[in-house]
Parts: sequence; structure tokens; C-alpha cells
Amino acid sequence: MVNSEYERRIAARFSIFDQDGNGYIDRSDFSGAAKALLAEFGVAARSDRGQALYGGAEALWQGLAGIADRDGDQRITREEFVTGAVKRLRDRPERFAEIARPFLHAALFVADADGDGSATVEETARLLTALGVPGDTAREVAGGLDTDGDGKVGEAEIVPAFAQYFTVPE
Repeated sequence: MVNSEYERRIAARFSIFDQDGNGYIDRSDFSGAAKALLAEFGVAARSDRGQALYGGAEALWQGLAGIADRDGDQRITREEFVTGAVKRLRDRPERFAEIARPFLHAALFVADADGDGSATVEETARLLTALGVPGDTAREVAGGLDTDGDGKVGEAEIVPAFAQYFTVPE
């Protein structure tokens, strides 16, 4: 049961991972996110970038399942998600950053048209939109991720922001 303000804020993040809206998070939500990103950027699944993204999606799924799937059924309910975040991540958002890093690294690799290791703010907004973030919000968030103002979003900017968002420090 969700009863604190912190838990309510964490529960609101659940739907971002529940890509298909079926009420639980499972492996298919992560492979579906990878497929959507590849389609958005016209990258083949069998390419090095495509394989890296699917590998990163699997790593993120495995890490999240290890934290939150308490009954071992390979599905994470909203309650398991909240409990996992509260008990295992609240005081250690860096742990979530490390779980998310392979996926985020690969997602930037897919979005990075010029191959310089960072995605432009526009490419980052497209990445977020492909993952289900509404367009205006995606553009605003992408701009905010460019913390050094160089017009690019790199791994050093996106990984801690992602972890902070999903662990919601009070």
C-alpha cells in the first residue's frame, strides 16, 4: 500500500516503465522501449548499436527485477516497485544509476547521429518522446539535461538525472 508522499511520488513513476500499460513491469516493457527507440532513429536491431541497446534494456530489466520482484514471478507490480524503491534505492540512488547506465549509454549511442558520444538536445527530446514522454515535456526535460549548456546531453548528465528522477530524494 502506498501511504507516504514519497511513496506516492515513486508510484507515479511506475507507468513510465510499464510501457504497455498492463499494470505490471516485465521484460517485454524493456524490449518494447528498445524497439521504439530503434524505430525512431532508424537503427537496425542487428546492428552494433541495436544489440547494445537490447543488451542495455535487458541489464536494466535484470537490475530492476533484482531490486523489486519480490515474489520472483518475472513481473513487478506497482506495490513491488514502490517497496523496492523505498527499501533499496531511497538512500542509494547511485545504485539505480549503475543499473540504468548500460541502457542509457546505449540509448544515447542510438540517438547520437554524429557519433561524438553525446546526443543533441533535440535528439534527446526524440529519445524521450519515443519512450512515451509527451513532446513538450520531452523538449523541456532534454533542455534541462544539458547542464553544461553545450547543446549536448552526455552519459555524465543523463545517468544521475535518471537515477534522481526514479528515486525521488525528499
